[in-house]
Amino acid sequence: MGLYEQIQETVQAVRQRAGGLLPQVGLILGSGLGAFAESFARKVVIPYAELPHFPHSSVPGHAGRLVLGEVGGAPVVAMQGRVHAYEGYSPAQVALPARVLCSLGIRALVVTNAAGGIHPQFAPGDLMVITDHINLSGWNVLAGPNEDRWGTRFPDMSQAYAPALRAHLLESSRRVAVPLREGVYAMVAGPSYETPAEIRMLRTLGADAVGMSTVPEVVAARHMGVPVVGISCITNLAAGVGTALLTHDEVAETAQRVAGIFSRLLTDFLPGVART
Repeated sequence: MGLYEQIQETVQAVRQRAGGLLPQVGLILGSGLGAFAESFARKVVIPYAELPHFPHSSVPGHAGRLVLGEVGGAPVVAMQGRVHAYEGYSPAQVALPARVLCSLGIRALVVTNAAGGIHPQFAPGDLMVITDHINLSGWNVLAGPNEDRWGTRFPDMSQAYAPALRAHLLESSRRVAVPLREGVYAMVAGPSYETPAEIRMLRTLGADAVGMSTVPEVVAARHMGVPVVGISCITNLAAGVGTALLTHDEVAETAQRVAGIFSRLLTDFLPGVART
């Protein structure tokens, strides 16, 4: 069975359990940010393990559940956690969940992550709207035979993060008084954190934050013609920017600390996206 057929089977399994809910917006909730999905109305929870072909999260802070429901009356579907290539998954498997969300008929995809701050003015707890990304992972989810039913062989990435959605997110931030930074996100392969020399290189390249995810899902969504908006939660200062040793516990703790403002921002933002 090919990847396209696998994803169609997964989509059918989700629809059978969705209770007729047709999500208009998809969310990928990164490390420590999954609690937002607990606030959904009309909530339907599906563990990844109960979906055919769906990869399972193994990283702490990634619950491994698909949650459907409503936010302000807007039908949404959220991934509580993602998978990464460093867990042993292939590029196609890493992108599979995003392709499932897009195949459910969403109008927009919201990707979120926990990231290390490179910009000297960033601090742990800041939220950053992603304006663009740099893929330094060494791989691309589109490598291999192209699936023409999803999109073109060579998708344009000049506006990987939809300007209209970014503007709408900034409007929401002003309405609910949640400050937002803006910047470029760099993806590295992980799972080891970056060295200070690597961070100096990334800053020279124009990166404002760094992490180990997000880019694969963005590329897959844009390949399928779905607009994307991205939010990084700056959970720590990158190596050499701060003096503390980096741990995943620190990442999770900071993400949990900003859960309130993160939820307030998305609760205002999502209904407007679903109506567009």
